[in-house]
Amino acid sequence: MDTTVLIAGAGPTGLTLAIELARRDVAVRIVDKAPAFFNGSRGDGLQPRTLEVFEDLGVLDAVLAAGSPQYPMKVYLDGEFVQERWMSDTVEPTPAVPYPNIWFLGQSQTEGILRERLSSFGVRVELGVGLAGFTQSASGVTASLSTGETVEASYLVGADGGKSFVRKALGIPFEGTTDESIRMLLGDVQASGLSHDSSYWFAPASSPMSGVAFTPLAGTPHFQFGAPLGDGDLAVETSLPALQARLDSVSGGGIRLFDLAWSTVWRPNIRLAASFRVGRVFLAGDAAHVHPPTGGQGLNTGVQDAYNLGWKLASGSRSLLDTYEPERRAVAARVLGISTALMEKYADGDEDAHRRGSETQQLDVGYRGGPLAAAGSGALRAGDRAPDAPLVDANGKPVRLFELFRGPHATELVFGSGAVGSSPEAHRILPAGSMASGSDLVDAGGHAYAAYEATAGRRVLIRPDGYVWSITAE
Repeated sequence: MDTTVLIAGAGPTGLTLAIELARRDVAVRIVDKAPAFFNGSRGDGLQPRTLEVFEDLGVLDAVLAAGSPQYPMKVYLDGEFVQERWMSDTVEPTPAVPYPNIWFLGQSQTEGILRERLSSFGVRVELGVGLAGFTQSASGVTASLSTGETVEASYLVGADGGKSFVRKALGIPFEGTTDESIRMLLGDVQASGLSHDSSYWFAPASSPMSGVAFTPLAGTPHFQFGAPLGDGDLAVETSLPALQARLDSVSGGGIRLFDLAWSTVWRPNIRLAASFRVGRVFLAGDAAHVHPPTGGQGLNTGVQDAYNLGWKLASGSRSLLDTYEPERRAVAARVLGISTALMEKYADGDEDAHRRGSETQQLDVGYRGGPLAAAGSGALRAGDRAPDAPLVDANGKPVRLFELFRGPHATELVFGSGAVGSSPEAHRILPAGSMASGSDLVDAGGHAYAAYEATAGRRVLIRPDGYVWSITAE
């Protein structure tokens, strides 16, 4: 077959998966029914684990250059400044966690960076090309495109959003709720009179949780706005004059809005697909799970779906592909619970509803107890995220574990004595104070030995997606 994997949907999930496949020399096509690329913010919070994924994909530098750390939020009630607050405490990097804080970048900009990276492998998104239908057999998938073309592929992945054509065609139930009682007015707009070094919350003093938020969109002149809608807002105008009137009613005036890039009324769909796979067809991202925007989980969870699925598709291993659904569906269910609980805090008017903790960072997402994780003991076990740590080579040059993991391969860490093979890529790590030679690495600060609870002869196999596959002692 000319195409090994056909991806429907070119959002962050589809793009991540396409990069994962292309860098493994897997023939991939990615199509999207939209006639043009989306130009708006939508999911703009990139969690620490996603930043680690982006480092492996080779796009982190571009994402950091284009985005911004969190902004302080200035709170105004009845037009008067009352306080400045932060979404979360800023955390200093550690040897194990190099990117501990959320990073903000509009979704369309993130997608642009991912598309550029994908194009470096010679793969481009095919716009205006929808999926019209498909059938599958034991050996492959036959897909009909809206252009009239028929594509033969080994696998099809539906990364085509919450209204997924692929999911509906498979007849997979999308279990959950749509809550019409909780809605938000969202979009992107420019605002004269607001500085781009801060976020803002404007509300009446009599109802401080009912207002309008403005958050700068890094690298652009726009702000992302969000306004919770009450039960009385049944017919909501999303036009610029309507938004201006809403802002004036809570800010006291003096701020002029212009250049409305996009706007929408969002309703909380909280849904999880009953299955993430039927035969040779897979679901990922919003096609498999949709989240409230609270907590910034949706985009990040979709990226990690793709990161999990990519190396398994490339392997062609039936047993590995069988692990995708049990690993990722359990994670999606857990993350849906987190974002839903946060949304309920907003609905209840909780004064701390804006606060975010470690539960949203996805650093603790793992696959303990899953089909690829044998039972174990200790703080670090099979299925856990593999920590980073600084090392030095025989010449004293600094090297990070994440640099060793980078790429499409599995990695074996051999601590101290023991034979070092070449498949998978293997590295011997000597304890602090050792004299290294050849390709040996030294844990000069002791961080790797501590993070991996290493004793002489311990071997740790790291999956291509950066999770511990196995831990053995010689």
